[in-house]
Amino acid sequence: MEFILPALIGVFLGFVFGVGCALAVMYSIYMGGYRAAVKDTQIKPPPERLTKALAKLSATSASAASD
Repeated sequence: MEFILPALIGVFLGFVFGVGCALAVMYSIYMGGYRAAVKDTQIKPPPERLTKALAKLSATSASAASD
C-alpha cells in the first residue's frame, strides 16, 4: 500500500506536466511559424518560396475542382 501514493504522484507529474509542457512547446513552435508566414505574405515582392507554394496550391485546388 505504501507504493500507491508515490506511483500516483509519478503518474500525475509524468502525464500532466509532461504532456502539458510538450503541448506548450508545440503550440509556441506552431505560432512562431504562423507569424513568420503572415509576415512573408506582407513582403513586397513576395519571397520565391511563397510564390511557388501559392502556385502549387492553386494548381491542386484547380485539379480538385475539375474532378
